[in-house]
Parts: sequence; structure tokens; C-alpha cells
Amino acid sequence: MTKAELISEVAIATGYDKATVSVITEAIMKGIKENMGKGKEVYLRQFGSFTLHTRKERIARNITKRTSVYVPAHCVPVFKPGAEFREAVHDVKLKKK
Repeated sequence: MTKAELISEVAIATGYDKATVSVITEAIMKGIKENMGKGKEVYLRQFGSFTLHTRKERIARNITKRTSVYVPAHCVPVFKPGAEFREAVHDVKLKKK
């Protein structure tokens, strides 16, 4: 599902026009990005949480050039689904490739 498809579904479900839903969706995503950019975590009850995990510094290898590269410690965003979210997708059949 794309963002446009999500906006269309929310517009149909709520009765609001797509432009209004699009502005709200953008504001929600901007709020999540800005707060995580400040080091804060975002918790959405019954949906999940966006948290930050710190990766340690390390030496990585570029095997094609046979060189080593220093990778400094950095934070990465992680999404952990809530219990209701996990239950909703638990029995989804996996597609074979």
C-alpha cells in the first residue's frame, strides 16, 4: 500500500476529502520524524512504538576494494508493533517468491 492509497482509504472511512486527510497524514509523519530526530520515542497505543537503537562503532570491510572503513556509532529508528497489530497480521499467509 502506498501513501496515496492509505489517504484514499482514510478519506472514504472518515468522510473527509483527500486534501484534508493528506495534510493530517503529512503532519503525523512530520511529528514522528521531528520527535525522533530530537531523540524522543513515539508510542501509539494499540499500534506500536517508534524507538531509537544505538549501533556501536565498528570497522566495516569493502570486499570489492579490499579496504577497511570506520563506521561511527549512530542511531537507527526501529518500529515495534503493539499486541493488537501483531495479532492482526499473525495469520497472514506468506507469498512464495
